Amino acid sequence: MTNFRIGFGYDVHQLREGYEFWLGGIKLEHEKGAVGHSDADVLIHVICDALLGAANLRDIGYHFSDKDPKYKGIDSKILLREVMQLVRNEGFEVGNIDSTVCLQVPKLNPHIPEMKACLAEVMGTPISNISIKATTTEQLGFVGRQEGISAYCVVLIHKV
Repeated sequence: MTNFRIGFGYDVHQLREGYEFWLGGIKLEHEKGAVGHSDADVLIHVICDALLGAANLRDIGYHFSDKDPKYKGIDSKILLREVMQLVRNEGFEVGNIDSTVCLQVPKLNPHIPEMKACLAEVMGTPISNISIKATTTEQLGFVGRQEGISAYCVVLIHKV
């Protein structure tokens, strides 16, 4: 077993009117929200998948099935706390997280500091370990048509 591991996460959620829009653990005001079994926080979901993958613990769907009613509408911050416990149980700690959210509107830049602070608190890791970037798709594809949101994440974990 090595001292360092890298994990990758990718997630997509449909956007639709009438849903709340949770991203990075905070609620954003927007006419559309993400659709999902949980609160559909695509950023937290990719972080969870990347962490689980790095620790060789499968994926978020394995641990928190969308068939299980106890996860219906659950706050994704709860899932992230549980994932961090699983990772720590394997003897790992977060080195850094680098994520990118793909969304046409609303602009995320003003919200990134609050998202980073929220995630750092939930994860029990320094805010300096978390990078969140945002991009549009220049009005191309489902993101550009404002039909959905996607996110990517890589993490580095290390043995403690």
